[in-house]
Amino acid sequence: MSVVEKGRVCVTGAGGFLASWVVDLLLSKDYLVNGTVRDPDNEKYGHLKKLEKAGDKLKLVKADLLDYESLQSAISGCVGVFHVASPVPSSSVPNPEVEVIAPAVDGTLNVLKACVEAKVKRVVYVSSAAALLLNPIWSKNQVLDETCWSDQEYCRKTENWYCLSKTQAESEAFEFAKRTGIDLVSVCPTMVFGPVLQQHVVNASSLALAKLLTEGFETRENQMRLIVDVRDVAQALLLVYEKAEAEGRYICVAHTIREQEVVGKLKSLYPNYKYPKRYIELEERPTLSSEKLQKLGWSFRPLEETLVDSVESYRKAKIVD
Repeated sequence: MSVVEKGRVCVTGAGGFLASWVVDLLLSKDYLVNGTVRDPDNEKYGHLKKLEKAGDKLKLVKADLLDYESLQSAISGCVGVFHVASPVPSSSVPNPEVEVIAPAVDGTLNVLKACVEAKVKRVVYVSSAAALLLNPIWSKNQVLDETCWSDQEYCRKTENWYCLSKTQAESEAFEFAKRTGIDLVSVCPTMVFGPVLQQHVVNASSLALAKLLTEGFETRENQMRLIVDVRDVAQALLLVYEKAEAEGRYICVAHTIREQEVVGKLKSLYPNYKYPKRYIELEERPTLSSEKLQKLGWSFRPLEETLVDSVESYRKAKIVD
């Protein structure tokens, strides 16, 4: 990809937690943005219309990942696409193929087909660390890089449908890019915390952090948490879009820290919540490195800033008291 044009770009699933910040960042950099949503008139997308510069530069377009024609009209005329939309299932999934796998895999291929037709210059796809971490052959202290993939059969066997959907979608996306020559770059974030812009729906990772403040768990496993701020992920997506030399996959993680330590930091900042009472130690697990992304020029904010901004935004959105 040569020099970036500040033309029109498309962000799929624009109303989501991460996508809302991506839209906000793009508008602040004077991009024109088509944001795909299920229903542009629904008040749950009201926060997008209130973003600075949204009036002139943001167009909300009705589209569905499984409806190719709607994606075609959303992507037509765009020079770049940020494919952020993907289903994150709650714990039980009665029909994973229909509820999780198809929207992730078929939806991604539909987006890419529409990008080929619209002659889009570059597609940035938001994958997940879930597409790297779940593989029985990794040793427990291994530091994984972009060559590592989750094992799809193992994901299926252990019913990790989200991991399976992200692994399958990302690998099929790169196969498609190889066949068609489309310029595709993927970013694989870990657990994403940070302030929420959306007011009506609580996303999975924000809910996980809010529960640490409110549930008063008797015991929790002291898991290694791989954390990154939503605003830093948005910056990573823009960076890999704008840097001509960006290629392939990029792991996006800022902090590797045990959950008990996260709770300790929260307690010192906000002592009055109902925190987990005790932790059970677990054996080490593989971790990830963002070295490739940092070499491209990415940096991230301190964990304390992410935690404070998260909690303050949850209070404002009435997610916690």
